[in-house]
Amino acid sequence: MHASLLEKIESRKAVSAVIGLGYVGLPLAMELCEAGFRVVGYDVSERVCGLLTRGESHIQDVPASQVAKHVKSGRFVATTDETALREADTVSIAVPTPLAKTRDPDMSYVLSASETVARQAHPGMLIVLESTTYPGTTRELLQPRLEAEGLVVGETVFLAFSPERVDPGNPVYHTKNTPKVVGGITPACNTVAVAFYASTVDTVVPVSSPEAAELVKLLENTFRSVNIGLVNEMAIVCDRLGVDVWEVIDAAATKPFGFMKFTPGPGIGGHCIPLDPHYLAWKMRSLNYKTRFIDLASEVNSAMPDFVVEKVAWALNDDRKSVNGSKVLVLGVAYKRDIDDMRESPALDVIRLLQERGAEVAYHDPHIPSFREDGHEMHGVALTDDRLAAVDAVVVITDHKAVDYQNVVDRAALVIDARNVTGKLRASRARIVSLTSSRPIGATLQEPQS
Repeated sequence: MHASLLEKIESRKAVSAVIGLGYVGLPLAMELCEAGFRVVGYDVSERVCGLLTRGESHIQDVPASQVAKHVKSGRFVATTDETALREADTVSIAVPTPLAKTRDPDMSYVLSASETVARQAHPGMLIVLESTTYPGTTRELLQPRLEAEGLVVGETVFLAFSPERVDPGNPVYHTKNTPKVVGGITPACNTVAVAFYASTVDTVVPVSSPEAAELVKLLENTFRSVNIGLVNEMAIVCDRLGVDVWEVIDAAATKPFGFMKFTPGPGIGGHCIPLDPHYLAWKMRSLNYKTRFIDLASEVNSAMPDFVVEKVAWALNDDRKSVNGSKVLVLGVAYKRDIDDMRESPALDVIRLLQERGAEVAYHDPHIPSFREDGHEMHGVALTDDRLAAVDAVVVITDHKAVDYQNVVDRAALVIDARNVTGKLRASRARIVSLTSSRPIGATLQEPQS
């Protein structure tokens, strides 16, 4: 079975299935089609499968033309019928792994996908989990479920973990040219999984076990979370000292060794950085170990929306206004620049905190015309000159390139800039308040007193 599956992969006779057709699964499915495989995309959402079947795309990074091409050729099929997985030789699981409100892993999607695969699994199949999770998930959850069906992992069925590394909106790195880490349960599992991904992506990085592969992803995003937490705390330090944090970071970044540039902001968002470190923290708590760096970084990062709202309050106070009753326009609600993804966006907390203080909050985001949060729906507004002139404050949360920030500072009276997009603009009408400075653009630094 091992040799037969390798031959199918090499000849592209293998049928590949992808479970979960979201930000991770759909790009992977398209790359598999491009590599010459016939792909079955499985998702529980009838809306998603309907869109894809019509040749449309719900993922910004996947053009509709690419989906339509592979649907028309018959190379790609999207379905909600799990029995379609029976014909698959390889199955990649790319379902969400959110956190519960208690910050414990919510494994319900992975468990559901595991049950689905187990019901349809057959000898000679490769199953790869791509969903970010805690070390031990592949061996402790998926392997027993497959073996309960009479399959033998490493002999009649092959099981591995390969963490997704999708970066939505990245113009340079995508599924094909981002190195793929792979860790199989057995050497035979590793061989098959490496061969499968090598047929589709440019570089495959084998590791010795699924636990190592699971931990790779958690280390990557814990590294980012801790360093973002560090520069966010540095922003607070600079605010207390009256120093421009952006100037400090840019100067430090001129060092050609020993420093990696991270920048502060209104908080962290997306599916990875706010969540992944907590999977590791949860696992280590079960082993009676406290992950102090992870907990501290999370504490600092989660407090940044409050810090931004305090900046708004102080800035309005300087204009003899209160937050209560003020008209505030939030620019950008996506969690990062030039994408339409709002998962864990700090903008949601900023809007909520401002509304709790009585502000009349509107938002503009060229990528997100409307959204629903906690049962409430908000619709974006047009970024007109009249609106900019009418609001009491503009708060820049997400620095989308499509926004004309020079016009914003030319028309608005007060701008609170959490992304430093106004740092190099010419002098303007607006009073600019950054994370660490309320110095107007164009003002000169005062010489130190003798």
